[in-house]
Amino acid sequence: MPNTYFQFKQFTIHQDRCAMKVTTDACLFGAWTGNEARGLIPVAIGTEVRNALDIGTGTGLLSLMIAQKNTELIIDAIETDEDAAEQAAENADASPWEDRLKIIHADARKFSFQQQYDVIISNPPFYENELKADDKKKNVARHSDNLSIAQLLRVIKNSLSPDGTFYFLLPYKRNDEIKKFLLENDLKVLKLVFVRQSVNHDYFRIMLKGKLKTDETTETIIDEMAITDENGQYTATFKTLLSDYYLHL
Repeated sequence: MPNTYFQFKQFTIHQDRCAMKVTTDACLFGAWTGNEARGLIPVAIGTEVRNALDIGTGTGLLSLMIAQKNTELIIDAIETDEDAAEQAAENADASPWEDRLKIIHADARKFSFQQQYDVIISNPPFYENELKADDKKKNVARHSDNLSIAQLLRVIKNSLSPDGTFYFLLPYKRNDEIKKFLLENDLKVLKLVFVRQSVNHDYFRIMLKGKLKTDETTETIIDEMAITDENGQYTATFKTLLSDYYLHL
Protein backbone atom coordinates (compact mmCIF):
# COMPACT_ATOMS: atom_id res chain seq x y z
CA MET A 1 0.00 0.00 0.00
CA PRO A 2 1.46 3.43 -0.96
CA ASN A 3 2.40 5.83 1.82
CA THR A 4 -0.35 8.27 2.77
CA TYR A 5 2.16 11.11 2.74
CA PHE A 6 5.53 12.09 1.26
CA GLN A 7 7.85 14.19 3.37
CA PHE A 8 10.06 16.80 1.72
CA LYS A 9 12.56 19.10 3.44
CA GLN A 10 10.22 22.08 3.64
CA PHE A 11 6.72 20.67 3.11
CA THR A 12 4.63 17.50 3.27
CA ILE A 13 2.41 16.01 0.57
CA HIS A 14 -0.54 14.05 1.98
CA GLN A 15 -1.96 11.87 -0.79
CA ASP A 16 -4.45 9.37 0.63
CA ARG A 17 -7.38 11.03 -1.20
CA CYS A 18 -5.55 11.50 -4.51
CA ALA A 19 -5.60 8.88 -7.26
CA MET A 20 -2.09 9.63 -8.46
CA LYS A 21 0.63 9.56 -5.83
CA VAL A 22 3.99 11.33 -5.68
CA THR A 23 6.35 9.80 -8.26
CA THR A 24 10.06 10.24 -8.90
CA ASP A 25 9.54 11.62 -12.40
CA ALA A 26 6.99 14.17 -11.14
CA CYS A 27 9.48 15.28 -8.45
CA LEU A 28 12.19 15.61 -11.08
CA PHE A 29 9.86 17.66 -13.27
CA GLY A 30 8.86 19.91 -10.37
CA ALA A 31 12.49 20.54 -9.44
CA TRP A 32 13.50 21.18 -13.06
CA THR A 33 10.57 23.56 -13.61
CA GLY A 34 11.27 25.43 -10.40
CA ASN A 35 14.88 25.85 -11.46
CA GLU A 36 13.99 26.94 -15.00
CA ALA A 37 11.42 29.47 -13.79
CA ARG A 38 14.06 31.10 -11.58
CA GLY A 39 16.12 31.92 -14.66
CA LEU A 40 13.35 33.64 -16.58
CA ILE A 41 13.99 37.07 -18.03
CA PRO A 42 11.63 39.66 -16.43
CA VAL A 43 8.41 39.96 -18.43
CA ALA A 44 8.81 43.72 -18.65
CA ILE A 45 11.34 46.34 -17.63
CA GLY A 46 11.31 46.73 -13.86
CA THR A 47 9.11 43.70 -13.21
CA GLU A 48 9.64 40.05 -12.43
CA VAL A 49 7.61 36.94 -13.09
CA ARG A 50 4.67 37.19 -10.73
CA ASN A 51 2.05 34.54 -11.36
CA ALA A 52 1.78 30.89 -12.34
CA LEU A 53 -0.93 28.38 -13.19
CA ASP A 54 -0.72 24.67 -12.38
CA ILE A 55 -3.21 22.72 -14.52
CA GLY A 56 -4.35 19.44 -12.97
CA THR A 57 -2.49 19.97 -9.73
CA GLY A 58 -3.47 16.67 -8.05
CA THR A 59 -1.77 16.69 -4.64
CA GLY A 60 -0.38 20.19 -5.24
CA LEU A 61 3.14 18.79 -5.59
CA LEU A 62 4.32 20.91 -8.54
CA SER A 63 2.88 24.13 -7.13
CA LEU A 64 4.65 23.60 -3.82
CA MET A 65 7.95 22.75 -5.50
CA ILE A 66 7.99 25.88 -7.66
CA ALA A 67 6.74 28.01 -4.76
CA GLN A 68 9.78 26.92 -2.73
CA LYS A 69 12.22 28.02 -5.44
CA ASN A 70 10.38 31.14 -6.64
CA THR A 71 9.62 33.28 -3.62
CA GLU A 72 7.83 36.08 -5.52
CA LEU A 73 5.54 33.77 -7.48
CA ILE A 74 1.77 33.77 -6.86
CA ILE A 75 0.31 30.42 -7.93
CA ASP A 76 -3.19 29.34 -8.96
CA ALA A 77 -3.61 25.55 -9.10
CA ILE A 78 -6.69 24.02 -10.73
CA GLU A 79 -7.95 20.46 -10.20
CA THR A 80 -11.13 18.80 -11.48
CA ASP A 81 -11.37 16.04 -8.84
CA GLU A 82 -13.02 17.30 -5.65
CA ASP A 83 -11.12 15.06 -3.20
CA ALA A 84 -7.78 15.86 -4.81
CA ALA A 85 -8.54 19.59 -4.84
CA GLU A 86 -9.43 19.51 -1.14
CA GLN A 87 -6.25 17.61 -0.28
CA ALA A 88 -4.12 19.93 -2.43
CA ALA A 89 -5.62 22.88 -0.54
CA GLU A 90 -4.77 21.24 2.79
CA ASN A 91 -1.20 20.56 1.62
CA ALA A 92 -0.87 24.17 0.47
CA ASP A 93 -2.35 25.58 3.70
CA ALA A 94 0.12 23.56 5.79
CA SER A 95 3.13 24.78 3.78
CA PRO A 96 5.29 27.88 4.37
CA TRP A 97 3.82 29.44 1.20
CA GLU A 98 0.07 29.15 1.86
CA ASP A 99 -0.38 32.88 1.25
CA ARG A 100 0.93 32.50 -2.32
CA LEU A 101 -1.09 29.39 -3.29
CA LYS A 102 -4.73 29.21 -4.35
CA ILE A 103 -6.37 25.87 -5.17
CA ILE A 104 -9.31 26.01 -7.58
CA HIS A 105 -11.76 23.09 -7.86
CA ALA A 106 -12.87 23.33 -11.50
CA ASP A 107 -12.45 21.96 -15.02
CA ALA A 108 -9.66 23.91 -16.71
CA ARG A 109 -11.41 23.58 -20.07
CA LYS A 110 -14.48 25.45 -18.81
CA PHE A 111 -13.07 27.73 -16.13
CA SER A 112 -12.91 31.45 -16.86
CA PHE A 113 -9.44 32.55 -15.78
CA GLN A 114 -9.33 36.20 -14.75
CA GLN A 115 -5.76 36.81 -15.88
CA GLN A 116 -2.97 35.58 -18.09
CA TYR A 117 -0.04 33.78 -16.51
CA ASP A 118 3.72 34.23 -16.76
CA VAL A 119 4.31 30.53 -16.03
CA ILE A 120 2.03 27.56 -16.75
CA ILE A 121 2.93 24.06 -15.58
CA SER A 122 1.20 20.71 -16.01
CA ASN A 123 1.77 17.02 -15.49
CA PRO A 124 -1.18 16.08 -17.70
CA PRO A 125 -3.00 12.75 -18.20
CA PHE A 126 -0.54 10.47 -19.99
CA TYR A 127 -2.70 8.05 -21.91
CA GLU A 128 -5.19 8.44 -24.74
CA ASN A 129 -7.15 5.53 -26.24
CA GLU A 130 -5.46 2.95 -24.01
CA LEU A 131 -6.71 0.28 -21.64
CA LYS A 132 -8.00 1.58 -18.33
CA ALA A 133 -7.95 0.37 -14.75
CA ASP A 134 -11.02 -0.32 -12.62
CA ASP A 135 -10.26 2.69 -10.42
CA LYS A 136 -12.41 5.54 -11.76
CA LYS A 137 -10.40 8.31 -10.05
CA LYS A 138 -7.12 6.91 -11.35
CA ASN A 139 -8.56 6.81 -14.86
CA VAL A 140 -9.39 10.53 -14.66
CA ALA A 141 -5.88 11.31 -13.40
CA ARG A 142 -4.00 9.10 -15.85
CA HIS A 143 -6.19 9.07 -18.96
CA SER A 144 -7.02 12.12 -21.01
CA ASP A 145 -10.72 11.61 -21.72
CA ASN A 146 -11.31 14.61 -19.44
CA LEU A 147 -8.34 16.65 -20.65
CA SER A 148 -6.55 15.65 -23.83
CA ILE A 149 -3.16 17.07 -24.76
CA ALA A 150 -4.81 19.06 -27.56
CA GLN A 151 -7.27 20.58 -25.07
CA LEU A 152 -4.49 21.31 -22.59
CA LEU A 153 -2.54 23.21 -25.22
CA ARG A 154 -5.60 25.29 -26.09
CA VAL A 155 -5.98 26.23 -22.42
CA ILE A 156 -2.27 27.12 -22.31
CA LYS A 157 -2.49 29.23 -25.47
CA ASN A 158 -5.46 31.20 -24.13
CA SER A 159 -4.04 31.63 -20.61
CA LEU A 160 -0.35 32.35 -21.21
CA SER A 161 0.94 35.92 -21.16
CA PRO A 162 2.66 37.10 -24.37
CA ASP A 163 6.14 36.66 -22.84
CA GLY A 164 5.23 33.71 -20.62
CA THR A 165 6.60 30.17 -20.65
CA PHE A 166 4.89 26.83 -20.17
CA TYR A 167 6.22 23.49 -18.95
CA PHE A 168 4.84 19.98 -19.06
CA LEU A 169 5.81 16.36 -18.62
CA LEU A 170 4.93 13.68 -21.17
CA PRO A 171 5.72 10.06 -22.02
CA TYR A 172 8.55 9.87 -24.54
CA LYS A 173 6.38 7.89 -26.95
CA ARG A 174 4.30 11.04 -27.55
CA ASN A 175 7.32 12.99 -28.81
CA ASP A 176 6.23 13.09 -32.47
CA GLU A 177 2.57 13.62 -31.68
CA ILE A 178 3.17 16.67 -29.49
CA LYS A 179 4.95 18.54 -32.31
CA LYS A 180 1.76 18.49 -34.38
CA PHE A 181 -0.35 19.78 -31.50
CA LEU A 182 2.12 22.57 -30.77
CA LEU A 183 2.07 23.76 -34.38
CA GLU A 184 -1.73 23.75 -34.43
CA ASN A 185 -1.80 26.02 -31.37
CA ASP A 186 0.99 28.42 -32.44
CA LEU A 187 3.23 27.27 -29.60
CA LYS A 188 7.00 26.96 -29.82
CA VAL A 189 9.39 24.61 -28.00
CA LEU A 190 12.29 26.31 -26.26
CA LYS A 191 13.78 23.28 -24.54
CA LEU A 192 13.34 19.48 -24.53
CA VAL A 193 14.89 17.22 -21.91
CA PHE A 194 14.66 13.47 -22.57
CA VAL A 195 14.66 11.46 -19.34
CA ARG A 196 15.83 7.88 -18.69
CA GLN A 197 15.03 5.81 -15.60
CA SER A 198 18.72 4.87 -15.59
CA VAL A 199 21.72 5.21 -17.89
CA ASN A 200 20.93 1.67 -19.10
CA HIS A 201 17.31 2.40 -20.05
CA ASP A 202 15.71 4.04 -23.06
CA TYR A 203 14.01 7.42 -22.70
CA PHE A 204 10.63 7.25 -20.94
CA ARG A 205 9.70 10.90 -20.23
CA ILE A 206 10.01 14.31 -21.89
CA MET A 207 10.22 17.57 -19.95
CA LEU A 208 9.22 20.41 -22.26
CA LYS A 209 9.53 24.18 -22.01
CA GLY A 210 7.79 26.41 -24.54
CA LYS A 211 6.22 29.76 -25.30
CA LEU A 212 3.80 31.41 -27.70
CA LYS A 213 5.08 31.39 -31.27
CA THR A 214 6.58 34.66 -32.51
CA ASP A 215 8.51 35.82 -35.57
CA GLU A 216 11.70 35.61 -33.52
CA THR A 217 13.99 32.78 -34.59
CA THR A 218 15.29 30.67 -31.72
CA GLU A 219 16.79 27.21 -31.69
CA THR A 220 15.32 24.49 -29.50
CA ILE A 221 17.72 23.36 -26.77
CA ILE A 222 17.81 19.56 -26.49
CA ASP A 223 19.24 17.80 -23.45
CA GLU A 224 18.95 14.48 -21.64
CA MET A 225 19.34 13.13 -18.14
CA ALA A 226 19.07 9.87 -16.21
CA ILE A 227 17.59 9.40 -12.75
CA THR A 228 20.03 6.67 -11.68
CA ASP A 229 23.50 5.57 -12.76
CA GLU A 230 24.82 2.11 -13.66
CA ASN A 231 24.98 1.23 -9.94
CA GLY A 232 21.40 2.19 -9.24
CA GLN A 233 22.40 5.39 -7.40
CA TYR A 234 20.97 8.82 -8.16
CA THR A 235 23.00 10.64 -10.81
CA ALA A 236 24.79 13.89 -10.00
CA THR A 237 22.29 15.82 -12.15
CA PHE A 238 19.31 14.34 -10.31
CA LYS A 239 20.88 15.03 -6.90
CA THR A 240 21.65 18.63 -7.85
CA LEU A 241 18.04 19.25 -8.87
CA LEU A 242 16.44 17.46 -5.91
CA SER A 243 18.89 18.34 -3.13
CA ASP A 244 16.69 21.21 -1.89
CA TYR A 245 13.67 18.90 -1.69
CA TYR A 246 14.56 15.30 -0.80
CA LEU A 247 15.27 14.60 2.86
CA HIS A 248 18.34 12.42 2.35
CA LEU A 249 20.16 14.30 -0.42
